[in-house]
Amino acid sequence: MEAYFQTRQDHWDAIAQKRDHWHGMGRWYHRRLIEIYQYLVNPNQRVLEIGCGMGSLLAHLHPSRGVGIDFSAEMIARAKKRHPELEYYQADAHDLSGIEGEFDVIILSDTINDLWDVQLAFDQIRRLCTPHTRIIINFYSHLWQFPLTIAQSLNLAAPMLNQNWLTPEDINNMLHLSGFENIRTTREILWPLPLGGLANRYLVKLWPFNAFALSNFVIARPEAQPTEQPSVSVVIAARNEAGNVKAIFERVPKMGSRTEIVFVEGHSRDNTYETIADEIPLHPSTPSLLFRQPGIGKADAIRLGFEKATGDILMILDADLTVPPEDLPRFYDAIVSGKGEFINGVRLVYPMEKEAMRTLNFIGNKLFSMTFSWLLGQPIKDTLCGTKVMWAKDYAEIAANRSYFGDFDPFGAFDLIFGAAN
Repeated sequence: MEAYFQTRQDHWDAIAQKRDHWHGMGRWYHRRLIEIYQYLVNPNQRVLEIGCGMGSLLAHLHPSRGVGIDFSAEMIARAKKRHPELEYYQADAHDLSGIEGEFDVIILSDTINDLWDVQLAFDQIRRLCTPHTRIIINFYSHLWQFPLTIAQSLNLAAPMLNQNWLTPEDINNMLHLSGFENIRTTREILWPLPLGGLANRYLVKLWPFNAFALSNFVIARPEAQPTEQPSVSVVIAARNEAGNVKAIFERVPKMGSRTEIVFVEGHSRDNTYETIADEIPLHPSTPSLLFRQPGIGKADAIRLGFEKATGDILMILDADLTVPPEDLPRFYDAIVSGKGEFINGVRLVYPMEKEAMRTLNFIGNKLFSMTFSWLLGQPIKDTLCGTKVMWAKDYAEIAANRSYFGDFDPFGAFDLIFGAAN
């Protein structure tokens, strides 16, 4: 093991010195890696990169606290010189005892193929995580071993020592043994050379091209840990729903340490606002808030409700009660148990009453579901279901990074789904 470490340390020290005057053809590959990570990692997060090299990837992510470690002294010396605003330490992935604090994102980019003991490195990471930390791992597919070997022999790519032969399934098993769970596996970078935009952004997502991708990406999180008795805010956008107000108060169950109802009335043509105002004092055991919507559209109403809500968990309930309020504890249990971090309702499993969803709406919803399942990399059956549940602190992250996708959604459903996935 000591010989293994020393051989690799000497090797990467030599590569660092070589890169002072040599760049090879890897710059297009690394540019695409940076683009992918900039999508996966929001600015101003606490980021740890294990195997950071000369620190370029970490610096491009603009972290609030950025820590990079590498066992090559030459790599770390250059990283400190190039990016003095970040923290860089010479350390080994198998012993992270000298790293303090918790991180929102931990990155192992092209690192695990070179490790002596991958599971031991994962074990070391565990204490540096919060329940919401993301572990992002990328490593090359061995389908590319032959072209990479040719590129190295022509001095077009940095030489490598013998590499671990790992598949995404191997990584998932090791993550599971170390207390993590996989949440997404993707394949990226089909053409690591100039003019690869179309291939790397789109073709690599499609069969059969994805089978030939250069990089495997695995995104994981710590295995779920239940949270005890958080408070809940049920946010209801109400427009022309005076007839349902009394039922809402009677049927919304008590959840967690405290359940409040936040009404946002949206320019009703009936007396919805007055009906809610009259019902609130009749239910003193239910903390309730009532606001008039300043703008238009459901998204505008829900954003106001979320802004005014005080609960740890935010729930959206449609005022027409298409999703029965009695089902809300199922959403509560799913998020509190840690089985999910964004819980989306589904109306397309059990039979619905006639006219509950018209045929064209049903077809449109199915098409949206197929498209979003492909875009998100995980199945989502009913994108337009109004009932969505998330942690308030996660919604704050979605709102802070809304400019990435733009304010395009008057309904708010796609805004939340894309934001949660990002």
